[in-house]
Amino acid sequence: MVEPRREFIDLDEDGLDDNAPPIEVIDLVSQFGETVIHDHLNLTVNRGEVLGVVGGSGSGKSVLLNSIIGLKKPDGGTIRMFGHDMNDATRKEMKAIERSSGVLFQQGALFSALTVKENVAAPMFEHTDLSKAEIYDLAELKIALSGLPPRAGALKPSELSGGMIKRAALARALALDPQMLFLDEPTAGLDPIGAAAFDELIADLSRSLGLTVFMITHDLDSLYTITDRVAVLADRKVTAVAPVHELELSEHPWIREYFMGPRGRAAQSARNRAGQTV
Repeated sequence: MVEPRREFIDLDEDGLDDNAPPIEVIDLVSQFGETVIHDHLNLTVNRGEVLGVVGGSGSGKSVLLNSIIGLKKPDGGTIRMFGHDMNDATRKEMKAIERSSGVLFQQGALFSALTVKENVAAPMFEHTDLSKAEIYDLAELKIALSGLPPRAGALKPSELSGGMIKRAALARALALDPQMLFLDEPTAGLDPIGAAAFDELIADLSRSLGLTVFMITHDLDSLYTITDRVAVLADRKVTAVAPVHELELSEHPWIREYFMGPRGRAAQSARNRAGQTV
């Protein structure tokens, strides 16, 4: 079990609004040339929840993530993080938002020339004034929190298995004690046992550290196991956002096929069987 949240890094007053939702997307428009991906999309992420994000191919899940974290400039609308409009945020506010957000990209995006410990330490060198010794001590702690053995800290990404890469990237995402954690297909490429273990780790960290989690996934087991709500991207908008058991009742064709098709029914049955054996 992960220890209750403690602030390991002493950051300056960040000016973030603790009462505001971590994420508010208001009338977002995203397009590439003449192709419109999002047409006045709206979404609010509640503090402390695990939100799953699903949608068909081309529905703009990654575009939405990239827009929220600032990798793509919206073509219209407003994105607020911790109460700050991302279009008008000052440099100081943007730094505070960056410190309060951790991102696990689908392929890990680790620096290949650095060890795992050096990868995890990199955000701390950038954003804190801690000594090198303190930073590496904290990096070892984050590596342990991610479920990796101590020896993994000295390894390069090329020496890691797929599951270890995911956990190393998670350790780096946790480096600055974020309030908000973004996960892009965190269980993609993992075997069922590894995916279930990663789901359990995310749920444990969310509860213990008070994290808000925004998770893009195709993994129905993850959606049924650890999400509080699921946002469905379809028709260029968030068509629905609700707990899975409510989405199962939806009459929207794509939602119904996704959650009540053969794979959805299998995931639901497995979850029910697991509940009966507890």
